[in-house]
Amino acid sequence: MEHTNENFGEGQETSPPSKAPADTEESISANLQQNIDQVKQELGNSTDIMIREIGIGTKGDFKVAIFYTDGLTGTKALADFIMESLLLDMKDAELDNMVSFEKDLLNVLKERAITVNGITEVTNFETFYTSLLSGDAILLFEGQTQGFAVAIREWNQRSVTEPSTETIVRGPRESFTESIRTNTALIRRKIKDRNLWLETRTIGRVTKTDVGIMYIHGIANDKVVDEVRKRLDQIDIDGILESGYIEELIEDEPYSPFPMIYNTERPDVVAADLLEGRIAILVDGTPFVLTAPALFIQFFQAAEDYYQPAGASSLLRMLRFFSFFIALVGSSLYIAVSTFHQEMLPTPLLISLAAQREGVPFPAIIEALMMETAFEILREASIRMPRAVGQAVSILGTLVIGTAAVNAGIVSAVMVIVISITAISNFIFPAPNMSLSVRLIRFPMMLLAASFGLFGIIVGFIALVLHLCSLRSFGVPYTAPLAPFILKDQKDTIIRMPRFSLLSRPRLISQRNITREQPSQGPKSRT
Repeated sequence: MEHTNENFGEGQETSPPSKAPADTEESISANLQQNIDQVKQELGNSTDIMIREIGIGTKGDFKVAIFYTDGLTGTKALADFIMESLLLDMKDAELDNMVSFEKDLLNVLKERAITVNGITEVTNFETFYTSLLSGDAILLFEGQTQGFAVAIREWNQRSVTEPSTETIVRGPRESFTESIRTNTALIRRKIKDRNLWLETRTIGRVTKTDVGIMYIHGIANDKVVDEVRKRLDQIDIDGILESGYIEELIEDEPYSPFPMIYNTERPDVVAADLLEGRIAILVDGTPFVLTAPALFIQFFQAAEDYYQPAGASSLLRMLRFFSFFIALVGSSLYIAVSTFHQEMLPTPLLISLAAQREGVPFPAIIEALMMETAFEILREASIRMPRAVGQAVSILGTLVIGTAAVNAGIVSAVMVIVISITAISNFIFPAPNMSLSVRLIRFPMMLLAASFGLFGIIVGFIALVLHLCSLRSFGVPYTAPLAPFILKDQKDTIIRMPRFSLLSRPRLISQRNITREQPSQGPKSRT
């Protein structure tokens, strides 16, 4: 754990007071004690809300109240840059002379006493509570109807570590954290360009979560940026606790089993997406950053594909597509062939399968559903159990249940093999949310195979393709550049051509500045 100083705040949900709260749009009163009493009442006398009253000036004539939230405000910065400046650095006589000369206590303190950047004026209680519960220190003064919010936010946070969901062999070993300021800094470390713009807004009536929109001006499509702004501004919800809230509220097709927005915890992936013209959406409190528009082909592209030779990357990418087909219809094909199309199998293999199924009392579809359900239970249990025993329980449970089920004659050995290969193929996708989509679609495909054989699989596959072709992600076809077919973008789809061949950005993502590399930068022929 480490301390962090933040300019973005963390929303804090507080218990409702016993009485109805006053209108938070109410202006700050000139009576300092009245302001203190109102804050105490509306925050329910919360013990983590600290209030310090001091008097400055020759005779302590200038009354000041300092409000801050324990645990969110940097107490050392408060003592060094605010308390010390007000009580020690500014001599009493000097302060009296300056106030008498300039006739404005607030300007004197703002310009000559408070030595912290990020000072904003507070004139109403809506701004007061938002800043206070975000970690700012608030200064209110006797006889003044406005105060200061000083940005000295500091709290414990998880340090930058290795990604846990997107592991690679070669590439950066850093991942995002739950701090939005740390995440923006990680991206700016990789893209040091003045056109990398960041817009922020606060979403959530109660949590008031900071949400950032990051894009490269001149590369990102302005229409897509405007659409992202519009969808975020239309969100009216009491709380945002994770980027999944935002994803579900702004995606085009919330009922589609396929993910419509890409999410990642790797800064290098977000930087690459920004360079292609996509928009990144950062949410405070989560290490997962959203990028849009998302394409179907994007969920099969790993960050490591661009750090290894093109030939090896292309082979691995084709392997992922093959594994996608196995994970989607592998068990369905076995059900269809063993139930309806035995004539498609060689005679020795057919005899072997018939001998294995001789003592099994259930049809193939029941076998498959039982094994798939058992595997999903084991998968979920291994995730929720303590990490020290989760992996051991998962492996032991799979071996014991599979072996016992075959010996008991409940399922056939070949069914265990088919389900195992199907399940293992499901882990090869770089994006975990695509793996979840395949798991959801697999069960309807199995039912179609059990009802209509290969014809049912073909019908289901056609329906799946039609559904994919009908999807849009922020106006961009989900299946691009395959449908619609864009020849120049095929260099980075199913295969990846060498780096010097990737001269342009995806045409449907970035329509303004599509030139990524000059053709003269390729390797020269040697003589």
